[in-house]
Amino acid sequence: MPTRRGVGRGEPAPEEAPIQAGIRDQTAAEGLVPRESDGEAQLNIGFLIFPLINQIDFTGPFEVLARVPGAVVHVLWRERAPIRDVNGLILTPNRTLAEAPPLDVLVVPGGHGQEALMDDEEVLSFIRDQAARARFVFSVCTGALLCGAAGLLKGVRVTTHWASFDLLRYFGAIPVEERVALDGKHLSAAGVTAGIDGALRLAALLRGDRAAQEIQLGIEYAPEPPFNCGSPRSAPPEILEAARAAARPITEARKATAKRIAAKLGVDEGV
Repeated sequence: MPTRRGVGRGEPAPEEAPIQAGIRDQTAAEGLVPRESDGEAQLNIGFLIFPLINQIDFTGPFEVLARVPGAVVHVLWRERAPIRDVNGLILTPNRTLAEAPPLDVLVVPGGHGQEALMDDEEVLSFIRDQAARARFVFSVCTGALLCGAAGLLKGVRVTTHWASFDLLRYFGAIPVEERVALDGKHLSAAGVTAGIDGALRLAALLRGDRAAQEIQLGIEYAPEPPFNCGSPRSAPPEILEAARAAARPITEARKATAKRIAAKLGVDEGV
């Protein structure tokens, strides 16, 4: 008897099966049909994107979570028009915020464009409303600041990019120096590439360790960086100072915004 991957009535011939599978995988990645899930319930996973995003905050976790069995991925912004990331890469949403279904997972990336959204009630309300129903909210890098502005981080253990780490307290969060932090339904990843680590952790929470390990192997995620310079704790002092100087303008802008929002949220800055 043919299995569901075998040849039966209405199924592709053997020579067509790889092509059909490729088409199915592509449409799954576009959020049109779920990944094959072996009976698992469908998961609606939504990624918020916006102008001047750090694309790998989005594309790193996307590569992992789009492979989760049963995942239907929604790439979300105000309109379906293309946007540009902070370095000019063009990204295209496939749903508007208003078209988003109730999400099982909401992913909130960061990037310079996050700063312009900290008082954007349409975006903050979307984050709050989806977070109230979601199983998990996953912030990557300075996406944590957006979650903070939405009022989601009071009393929550959270991490973010090292240059913005000290700002978490303005949102009532409990900053933790971890690459990935989980507190209740809020999962957070530190800077940029940490989003891949966080997404693998999330895949395990959603579908078990084996599924996450299969995804990790599938994307051959086995980093061997050429330099031991990926954290302020390991970077040479002169490299760290240069990085701090480069980030200073956006960091100062974020600090001013964080202080203002702390007052709005009733957070004691001294905590």
